[in-house]
Amino acid sequence: MAILIWVAFLLSIYQTSAQVSEYHLTIDGVHESCTVGVYFALDTSESVALREFPWGSLVEQLKTFLGLFSRRLEASTLKAQGVRWTYGGLHFSDHVEIFSPVTSDASAFLREAARVRYIGRGTFIDCALRNVTDQVRRSPGTRPRLQYAVVLTDGHSTGSPCGGVQQAAEAARAAGIRLFVVATDVDTSESDLKQIASSPVELYRKDYLAYPDARRQAAVNRIVDIIVRDADHECQEQICKETAGARGQKGHKGIKGAKGSTGDIGAPGAPGQSGDPGIEGPIGLPGPKGYPGFKGEKGDIGASGPKGRSGAPGYNGIDGEQGKRGSIGAPGCKGDPGMPGDPGATGDFGLKGDAGDPGEKGAAGQPGRPGTQGPRGDPGEKGVVGYVGNPGVPGQKGNKGQPGPPGQTGDIGPRGDAGRAGPRGKAGGRGEKGEAGPEGERGPNGERGRPGVTGSPGFPGIRGEAGDGGRPGPQGSVGELGDFGIRGDNGAPGPTGDRGKNGHNYPGARGIQGDRGEPGLPGLQGPRGFAGEKGSLGPKGPKGKPGEPGPEGVPGDRGPRGPPGPRGPPGRRGLAKLSECDIMSVVRETCGCCDCEKVCPSLDLVFVIDSSESIGKTNFSLAKNFVISVANRLGKMAKNVTDLSGSRLGVVQYSHQGAVQAIRMDDHGITSVSTFKARVKALEWIAGGTWTPSALKFTYEHLIVPGRRKGTKVVAIVITDGRYDPKDLDKLEALCSGVEVYAIAIGDMFDTSAERQSLERIACNMRDRVKTLSVYAELTAEEFLEEIELILCPEPETICPDLKCASDLSVAPLTQRPVDLLFFVDGSERMGSENFVRVLRFIEQLSQAIPLSKKEGDYKGARFAVMQFGGEQDPDLLMDFTAKRRSFANLASRAVYRDTSSTLGSAILFAVNNLVKPGGRYRGVRSDAELAFVFITDGVTSDRGFAEGLSAMRKSNAVSFVIAAGSDVDHERLLQLVFKDKSLILHLKSYKDLSQSRVIKHIAHCLG
Repeated sequence: MAILIWVAFLLSIYQTSAQVSEYHLTIDGVHESCTVGVYFALDTSESVALREFPWGSLVEQLKTFLGLFSRRLEASTLKAQGVRWTYGGLHFSDHVEIFSPVTSDASAFLREAARVRYIGRGTFIDCALRNVTDQVRRSPGTRPRLQYAVVLTDGHSTGSPCGGVQQAAEAARAAGIRLFVVATDVDTSESDLKQIASSPVELYRKDYLAYPDARRQAAVNRIVDIIVRDADHECQEQICKETAGARGQKGHKGIKGAKGSTGDIGAPGAPGQSGDPGIEGPIGLPGPKGYPGFKGEKGDIGASGPKGRSGAPGYNGIDGEQGKRGSIGAPGCKGDPGMPGDPGATGDFGLKGDAGDPGEKGAAGQPGRPGTQGPRGDPGEKGVVGYVGNPGVPGQKGNKGQPGPPGQTGDIGPRGDAGRAGPRGKAGGRGEKGEAGPEGERGPNGERGRPGVTGSPGFPGIRGEAGDGGRPGPQGSVGELGDFGIRGDNGAPGPTGDRGKNGHNYPGARGIQGDRGEPGLPGLQGPRGFAGEKGSLGPKGPKGKPGEPGPEGVPGDRGPRGPPGPRGPPGRRGLAKLSECDIMSVVRETCGCCDCEKVCPSLDLVFVIDSSESIGKTNFSLAKNFVISVANRLGKMAKNVTDLSGSRLGVVQYSHQGAVQAIRMDDHGITSVSTFKARVKALEWIAGGTWTPSALKFTYEHLIVPGRRKGTKVVAIVITDGRYDPKDLDKLEALCSGVEVYAIAIGDMFDTSAERQSLERIACNMRDRVKTLSVYAELTAEEFLEEIELILCPEPETICPDLKCASDLSVAPLTQRPVDLLFFVDGSERMGSENFVRVLRFIEQLSQAIPLSKKEGDYKGARFAVMQFGGEQDPDLLMDFTAKRRSFANLASRAVYRDTSSTLGSAILFAVNNLVKPGGRYRGVRSDAELAFVFITDGVTSDRGFAEGLSAMRKSNAVSFVIAAGSDVDHERLLQLVFKDKSLILHLKSYKDLSQSRVIKHIAHCLG
């Protein structure tokens, strides 16, 4: 008995201590702070800072956004108590600067934000997101209950050195950070912005804008409302008041009440009836270890309660992000009914786990995630009286009533598994006859019965009435033609009968002559008739037109010297006979052959190229192509600084402060145009800020002053889109000291007078030296390049070496050897339609200057074939190998100019595989003939298949010859076509020179 009293005393102490612990937990929950953090990331790169004039004004708009946001958040009203806001921020470009650590002082945060000055260089968004995640993790104090980040950017990124934007955003979301994305203005990359935002994108990105003002306030309001709503839901605690009262009848399901105030602790009530199982609560705080109690009696199974009615439908709320599964609050006590409140969102119910072995009460752990539903265990033994479970939906307080009737039958449980089949029972006795069933459906027709026995013939019956008309019988066979009767009236049209057999054909009597019919269609052409007898000799016809002159005959043997004739009258003054040396002089005057060089007056030229983020990689490549094109047009380069002839070139590409790359004019490694172009192609886009004045100062001090040659003209060409960082304090007139400066402005930034004045200052206030273009593609236009060439090289000079002429031609005449000439005509857009026609007419004229074969089987003389190449398709064979002069007559009118890209390599492969090799569908090359490939092109062609084409041409033993025209040619590609033999390249000033007779005669000698 003493032991029982001692155990009861310990149990009362255990219950009291547990209740006191629960009470302190509830009280502490009111005053415990709930931290919600907001971290800001501002894009202050060049694409944002220098978008609006004055420069940096858009960054000031972003700081205004921060002020509106923090003040709106601080002024918001929450139902939850103890909510504490924290702020932090960074701004970024191609590096990150932390302007405020995480703090709960909004004023201090805004003071630090006001000191932000834009960086104005490239944009690495992924590095900014990585730093946001790192700063949030390292923030002092307890971890925030909710953490948000607001990223203000235009989405434009110039690189991904930190793993990429998508990976950095996923890492931030995995760290529990919810990412809002706000566009800096309307001109942004929406797809890149959505890549940063959390899911759902419609909530965290939507159409938030930091500028203009009207859109900014709407974005602030919406984002703050979302954060406040989430904070209310996450930080609000259950606060209950415990009162003792008699148990009443179960009331009707009422509307959820408002949060009640904390009440005093009531006296312990009497044990009530076993209630419905409540929601499993979290593990409470550790209480003092109690002594083992006695085993209680087994309790009765409670009756099933009535099924509740459905609640009223809730109001439609805004679409929210699917939240994480929340932890279940501490168990409270039943409170007085509160005022009806707004219906709340239904929480997720956890599934009951497996029952564990009873053990001693251990220390409280962290609330775990609800487990999966386990199987229902066996009823356990009755234990000690438990704590009151979480309150259900509060109903109206009812009067104390009598015990209610038994509950309604519960819902039907799930169907159990099928049981095993029992043993077959004994056969039962015969049952009584059942009632007649309903009439069944009609069965199928039975089989046809056998025919019965033929009966005896009956007596004839009475004549019946006339029956209805029967169906028309089948059409009979065609009878013989009867005599022509009188034409009767037309009867009603009968049904169409079956097609009858062919009748007998008897000629009828001749009918009356009908009217004349219309002329019929012309009949098919009849077979060719037999050859008639040879006719008599006809009269002599009129004299025909003079025929074309025949080919030049072979010189005959020298005849005997004749007697001197009478002295004739003096003739007209004739042309002087041209020797080979005269021909060489004519060619030098009309064209610059491979050994001749174009030389401009002594010139030192520097290109200053904007390589900032605002330019873009494509436009930077176009600027490099412009530099290369100008270099091709300037001709010969000076070998070194002491060489006072030709031009020396330099390039400066610049971006932000200190980001400058240069190709110096005094670089000893640059000795030709080819080496200079290779250096230009190696330049890479910097993608940073724009410090134009500092770049101009660097150009003058580091390139022009040490690299200029004495007595030479110095020219600088500056290419920019106009915007430059105002933090650069150097002067725009840095080059205006003995330098002729041209400013090329590209874009629409120069419509304002301020930008126009900046350009004029770069060009030393010489308005005629400012060139404005709308897009970068205009830099490589032929008209603009010619304009720049005229400025830089107004009076070029062509210098050829003094070559000695041979006294006699060293080439055998064509009349004694066969040659097959295959002309490759460039049909790309660089040729032009007019020059394309000139080339074809030149081939026609050349055929008259070279002796052709007499006939197809002749193994002497020349044959021509013409092929047009261009585009991805096979080349166009304009003329197969032939020596017929009439084939050349309409060559220009027959050909269709392609006007596409140049693909010379595939054309060479096509010619070798189809024209050179025997057995193809074309005539092919004669077995004992020399083969010559004549290329009429500027050498600018695709690399695709070019090396394979050269290899195939070498294996076919073809001799190559190149005719090029103009200044913009690819000399290296032309040398590859002739296998580095410069003497096989004829470089003309223009394609118009092909029509000159002296040029045609020289080319005929070269090909012969």
